[in-house]
Parts: sequence; structure tokens; C-alpha cells
Amino acid sequence: MPTFAQTDRFRRDLAKLTAAQKAAFRAAVTKFVADLPSGSFRPGLRVKRVQGAAGVFELTWADDGRATFEYGPAVREGETHVVWRRIGTHDIFTRPDHTEAAAARRAVEAAIPREQDKDENRTKVASLGRMAR
Repeated sequence: MPTFAQTDRFRRDLAKLTAAQKAAFRAAVTKFVADLPSGSFRPGLRVKRVQGAAGVFELTWADDGRATFEYGPAVREGETHVVWRRIGTHDIFTRPDHTEAAAARRAVEAAIPREQDKDENRTKVASLGRMAR
């Protein structure tokens, strides 16, 4: 059985859906889960990659109902982990959010100095040391 997570944005989007929209999404997820082990999804779900968003896929749950997701690291060994990113109408593609994981990754990368930065800082420290003499 696959495991699932939701981004904060997905939860906010989901809260805005009507009861009928939520029911339609749940019905689509039931089919999605049944198809997941084979990796081949029934045509009605129209699962496909989102253009311009590496690793992000979309699922159609109604005529104008879309949900985006990505595969995350396995939570249980051997089980697929799906991270739901956005849900709503086709408008969710006009302003895609990045996952919290991507934002955290960018923050970590920004905090780690690049080799070039380290060399520049060493030069500045050496210059300041000479100036202080």
C-alpha cells in the first residue's frame, strides 16, 4: 500500500473544494492507488508529467479538476510514496508552488558556502590581518 504526504499548499487548496469535488478526488485516488503498482494508469486519470516542472505529475479527477504530485523517498521499504502538491481547477498550473522540501533544500544550499566563496573569504581575512599590523 503506498504512503502519502501533503504539502501545506495542498491542504489549503483542498479546504477550498466543495464536498462534491472532494468526493470526485477521493474516487480518482482509489483508481490511482489501484493502478500505482503497475505504473500504468487508466486513461481517464490522464496522469502525465507537468511541463517545466521536473519530477512533478498531474492527475485529472474531474473535467476541470487537477491534482499535482511527486514521488518522494519511500517511507516504508518497497512502497511508493506520493507527495500531493496542489489540487483544484486547471488554474493551479498558473502559479505552481515548490514543495517545502525544495524550499528547505534551497535554504541549506544557501547556508553552505561555495568553494569560491571560501577562497574569497580567506583572501579578505588575510587582507584584514595585514591591515591590522
